[in-house]
Amino acid sequence: MYIEKRKSGKSIKYYLVHSYRDKERVEKIRKYLGANLSKEELEKARKKAEKKIKELLEKINTDVFLFSLTKKQIETLNKYSDKIDIVHLSDKEWEIFTQDFVYNTNAIEGSIVTEEEVPEILSKIRAENEEEVETKGVAGAVNYIRKTKEDVSIKLLLKLHELCFKGAKPFAGKFRNVNVVVRNSAGHILHAGVPKEELKDYLEDFIEWYKENKDKFKPLALAGIMHNQFEHIHPFQDGNGRVGRLLLNFILLKNKSPPINIMLEDRMEYYQTLQKYSKQDDIKTTLRFLIKQYKKTLKEVTTKKKKVKKSGHLDK
Repeated sequence: MYIEKRKSGKSIKYYLVHSYRDKERVEKIRKYLGANLSKEELEKARKKAEKKIKELLEKINTDVFLFSLTKKQIETLNKYSDKIDIVHLSDKEWEIFTQDFVYNTNAIEGSIVTEEEVPEILSKIRAENEEEVETKGVAGAVNYIRKTKEDVSIKLLLKLHELCFKGAKPFAGKFRNVNVVVRNSAGHILHAGVPKEELKDYLEDFIEWYKENKDKFKPLALAGIMHNQFEHIHPFQDGNGRVGRLLLNFILLKNKSPPINIMLEDRMEYYQTLQKYSKQDDIKTTLRFLIKQYKKTLKEVTTKKKKVKKSGHLDK
């Protein structure tokens, strides 16, 4: 905020001005302070005007794709991050997490690779079939999000998809040029991805929103919103779930927060959170779900680490 002076005849009028960005435009809030004010009067008027401007800013909404949040609503969402204990995984814990993540994230999408088979497949020099290619691919993508310094971008989304599916799917690392739907076991449509003709615009808006709003949200809220909107868009012909869960963890890790493994046993609850977001603009259900999944993740990693210490190897 800054003081603006305007000469009006023999008088000098004072205004308190605050600039903010609303999408493509820079907007200004201007409050009149008075004319020919002494230093003390100006300071007193400035404090009153500053309070009024802050009250107005509380009411200015932040667009979150197809819905809006007030500043107070954002503060409420950000409080969910406080329920996550910041725990940094050791190398052994990362090995365990990676194996668990690979098993669960692939199994959610129908992989027949068992939990016991994952470590053996990851130890192989070469994959022998499509299931093994995707097992090793997802593990490689986890390693990538741990180490890369880049930020969320179109390039990152394509890279994650390519890492997961190169050698398994002919469209690895390419956005879809067909329309897609998600069906349940009975064949009913649960979700339709955005029309292929609108995909480019949706993705550009997705990345632009992230750039403009990432500093407003704490890690869990930011990761949850980005993950859910990614799944809503469904930019790939296949593999959206796996890339979306990698994106979730990429944002958490980039913001120095621990990773989250979404468990196969909680798949139906997970799908319900995505539907509530797409149909009801409900992100809170997702954040509560992610907190529960994080607690399970931490328990799983630490329990298996103890088994490793006792037996000398990862006993599943």
